[in-house]
Amino acid sequence: MAEQSRSQHVRLLARELLDDIELSRTSAESLILKTTRLARWVGSDDIKSWLKLEMGGYNSSDAISLKYMYKTGRWLDHEKKTGYWGPLAQQEALIAAEKAKLAVLRTPDSSSNYAAIAIGNVTKAMEQAANTITRVSGIRTKVLSLLHQFVSEVYYEQEFEALTESIFERYQTDVDSLVVANCKDILEKIPAVMDRLADGNEESVAQALTTCRRIIEAFADSIYPPSQETVEIGGNTLKLDGSKHQNRINAYVHARTDSHSRKQRIRQNLANLFDRVSTGVHTDVTPEEARALFLNTYLFLGEVLHLPSNAPKP
Repeated sequence: MAEQSRSQHVRLLARELLDDIELSRTSAESLILKTTRLARWVGSDDIKSWLKLEMGGYNSSDAISLKYMYKTGRWLDHEKKTGYWGPLAQQEALIAAEKAKLAVLRTPDSSSNYAAIAIGNVTKAMEQAANTITRVSGIRTKVLSLLHQFVSEVYYEQEFEALTESIFERYQTDVDSLVVANCKDILEKIPAVMDRLADGNEESVAQALTTCRRIIEAFADSIYPPSQETVEIGGNTLKLDGSKHQNRINAYVHARTDSHSRKQRIRQNLANLFDRVSTGVHTDVTPEEARALFLNTYLFLGEVLHLPSNAPKP
């Protein structure tokens, strides 16, 4: 199954299970079976072991079993090891049986000498049935609550991942088209960075960071070619020769936005990014940090290229 199809299957199954639980539209046995299918895809070993107990019954020799005896409120007397050991379906059957018993119990209409005893026995039986229904219904509620918690966590996590992927994919498509239109050569360098980051070793990480720096430099050359001229920004005179890549990117940004705060933020981001991909070549950088720097590089290119073209390209 393709990764996208797998994610869709998990999300749809979780959504269906949430409706099953919240709308009470299926039996306990069906809920456990469907949740077990979901757990096989994304559940922890703890959850999968617990669901097996809810299908086959609890026992006193397993740590997970004892843990969920507490969490589902099944104990009657822990010291004596008495409790409701049966699976969820059995607890639902017990609730139904006690309700049926309660429905047929009636206080006897008698004036004989045994009337008080008969009334007492019936009243006691009714109280026991009501207490059993209350106790076992509590177990059922706790089990459903645990099921709902697990399923909802899976569902909203999948929804968030799908939303994030969708947003980034749309943004990536947009940025790629802008890169092709403005600095096509940069796209040829990106696969090399990704391959080296996938290796994860120290030498590959250093090479990936070197390529990130070259991407920024090539980006500067494409959007603002070097020249012997200067530009004044914020009272500072900036050279625009071939070695001043950051100056030329800042000049490009300066020409395309009037927002002082945005210019400052982009300038600071560029300085920090360029410093990290440059010094990272000579210092230890983890593969995770290198991936973050590469992603930041890509997002930085996108933000600059999305600036409005309210000035002619230098």
